[in-house]
Amino acid sequence: MAQECCTPGENIMILPCSGGSNVGQLSNKAAVELTQEGFAKMFCLAGIGGHLDGFIQSAKDVPIMVVIDGCSVACAKAIMEHAEVPVKSFLVLTDLGIEKDKNFDLKREDIDKIKKVIKEACDQQQPDLTTGSGDSGPCSG
Repeated sequence: MAQECCTPGENIMILPCSGGSNVGQLSNKAAVELTQEGFAKMFCLAGIGGHLDGFIQSAKDVPIMVVIDGCSVACAKAIMEHAEVPVKSFLVLTDLGIEKDKNFDLKREDIDKIKKVIKEACDQQQPDLTTGSGDSGPCSG
């Protein structure tokens, strides 16, 4: 069971805002990398915003979800609320001390920081599946 939480596909959904600033693109880049690494599945926020039934149902059904907004405008969260999809975990990148600007030369340390916070948010949604061999949850790798 503990291994299932880290398999790509159905268990962990990441919904990045992908907005027109550095923080939007950082959100997107972190989601892409976590998907490529097999940790989670990046999902189409535009499909939910377009009120496409299959997209909305998939988002409602997924056990672990992280919605990521680059800034406090919170477009991604608003899309989820408008589509009546419960937000299970929500991150705002500017709250992590990353300043919003139009510089698209994304910093590796920012991407890594965001990925770490996303993994921590996923761990908080996990049932306790640890075997007593440490304090970290099964998906904190």
